[in-house]
Amino acid sequence: MKVTRILHAKRPNPGKVAALREQARRLGQVRSEVWQRFGSVGGVGMSDRQIRDQWLKDKRVFPVSANAWKETLRDAKGDITACMEAAKVKARRCIWHHTQDKTEQKRLFTALKANDWTSDAYLRRIMRRTWARGHTHTHNQIIVRSDNYTTFHLGGRAWIKIPGLVKGARIAIPLNTTVEPTGTLRIIITDDDRVEIHITIEAETTQDCGTRTIGIDKGYSEVLVDSDGEHHGPELGQVLREQSDRLKAKYQRRSKLRALANNTRNPRKRERIRHFNLGRKKLNRQMGKTHARVRDIVFQSVHAVVDKAAVIAAEDLTAPMAGKSFGKNINRRLAAWTKGVIVEALDSVSSRRGSAVVLVNPAYTSQMDSRNGCLLGKRQGDRFHCFDGVVLQADQNAAQNVLARLSDPDIERFTPHRTVKAILQARTERLRLGLLNQDSSCSPGSNRVLSTESE
Repeated sequence: MKVTRILHAKRPNPGKVAALREQARRLGQVRSEVWQRFGSVGGVGMSDRQIRDQWLKDKRVFPVSANAWKETLRDAKGDITACMEAAKVKARRCIWHHTQDKTEQKRLFTALKANDWTSDAYLRRIMRRTWARGHTHTHNQIIVRSDNYTTFHLGGRAWIKIPGLVKGARIAIPLNTTVEPTGTLRIIITDDDRVEIHITIEAETTQDCGTRTIGIDKGYSEVLVDSDGEHHGPELGQVLREQSDRLKAKYQRRSKLRALANNTRNPRKRERIRHFNLGRKKLNRQMGKTHARVRDIVFQSVHAVVDKAAVIAAEDLTAPMAGKSFGKNINRRLAAWTKGVIVEALDSVSSRRGSAVVLVNPAYTSQMDSRNGCLLGKRQGDRFHCFDGVVLQADQNAAQNVLARLSDPDIERFTPHRTVKAILQARTERLRLGLLNQDSSCSPGSNRVLSTESE
């Protein structure tokens, strides 16, 4: 399994940083042009090699070395392809909802996979809806091919030499390690003039996972809750809440200063406010620390789950929660919910440690009673109130429902939520009638509760 490691330049001098930043800025113009011209339907089916050959035929000239712009072109086209593949995941869900005819589904899935969707009216429409035209503002990266740089040791550390803007002149960068990097390098110049070198290495795959099958529920106040009732990463909610509320207050103050700068007639005052009060260096540094802390909490929590489980049943949360509003403050905090980091951690850790993650349909897993699999109860916060007065922990109840969904023969991963609701309502009605027939001494009040909860 391939993973990314980040090396840092050891105190590079300002001249080298300035040279790297200028080169990255020029390459950013190439990257922006690739996204603008080929980041939508017009670029489907075109490889980076075809674009490169056409640019060479047209005798395009860029203010950087040929290898530099070719690698930037390849990297940008790879990012565009990744965005298109992510849109296809949503498109497949639309196909499942569009038709239940297996033959038609197979035709649509095949055309989508082979990139023949541009000639199909339905696929073209849903892909235009799920795959918006992309743009990029990345002007701080340099891609260096493995045969285009050299490495050496000096002063007890490893160094790399990469091509600069002047032909024949190379920029030597000291690293904070003694291990010489290999493969393609991604050099990133941050706003505070730090130089990061991202490399890809082959990580060792082990088989040290657990032996059980466990269901998990991804939450906001904690990272995960498993079907055993164990809460992993309970401090996540507090970290996200503090960051969200802090950013709210900061952006409110910045908005007032921005309005003051825009409305003033003094150009020196306007420039002074923008330079000293509306910068992002400190803000980005603080957000970077918070994101690193969140990733640490998430990965530790996932490792704790994999310690117990060989098979992990998890909800498929790639689809947004449409049509739900919880108020401005809650919506703002949920917008910072780190679903993507959790999904990344599950995939990465499980692959490296030999565990398997199986995604299931998430519909109504938080509204079911895990004891009987029916819609007999109501969730209120962290509690799930059952029809018979029993109160369950809501997240553990949802995790147990996710685990049960793994072996449910009637509900597949892409079963529409309306179909899932109909199946659960039918099961609830059968259970309600069975309870009424078995318990002839049941009071009228309890009959009313059963009837109300099943409706």
